[in-house]
Amino acid sequence: MIHFDCHAHVYDQIVAQGAVRYLPTRPAPLADWRALQDSHGLSGGVIVQVSFLGTDNSQMLAALQDLPTGRFAGVAVIDIDTPDAEIARLCAAGVRAIRWNLVAGATIPDLTSSAVQSLMRTLARHDMHLELQLESKRLAPLLPQLADLPLPVVIDHLGLPETTAAQEPWLNALDALPERENFYIKISAPYRGSAQGLDHVDRLLSLLAADRFVWGSDWPHTRHESHATYAGLLDDLKNRIDDRAAVRRLYQMRLDHA
Repeated sequence: MIHFDCHAHVYDQIVAQGAVRYLPTRPAPLADWRALQDSHGLSGGVIVQVSFLGTDNSQMLAALQDLPTGRFAGVAVIDIDTPDAEIARLCAAGVRAIRWNLVAGATIPDLTSSAVQSLMRTLARHDMHLELQLESKRLAPLLPQLADLPLPVVIDHLGLPETTAAQEPWLNALDALPERENFYIKISAPYRGSAQGLDHVDRLLSLLAADRFVWGSDWPHTRHESHATYAGLLDDLKNRIDDRAAVRRLYQMRLDHA
């Protein structure tokens, strides 16, 4: 069963931080997201920092203040040189991960650099993890280095599939890895890739243990508002995946929290 929505964006103010690829026209209120969760029988979820707000995590943190700890968490966007004290503050506020959104030709950080290695060690000390959005062809050669990081890595949006599951570059790279224990998959936003998601889910379930998957609505579906629905692949997954172990490990969320 799917119990949590592990990928949604919540914001009241639409103010671009620097150059952005897309700016929505309407806010995404917390109350609307909670109502959608209730109508789909979900128990909590994860607010992911939306890209147009950059590293200004204030709206996400404000939303977390109004939510019960243990059933909700946040994912922040920060600079690589963010001080340990700031990461500790984010963690105390309910942030359980940082996100790298590296699509559309964004520069991929050098995972071997001292700055990135230091950041990863700091995140690991706070029991946090890395979430990554990157196109399949660009993700594939990065997997061996991601596998060596000292913390879990969540691949967003099914790795943005580009072709059939049998030919998918990043899935072939995952298959070739001798060690896959670092990886978790967020089954979300199939419309952001160019291939049907369910065949990719089938292959991923053959490569990773069933407790390595979470589901996300990707609400409010920025850039895809006209055709995406909240439920997405939820109905297809509810009898195939139990997300409780993964959300406990990644986000410290549990069903038994009031």
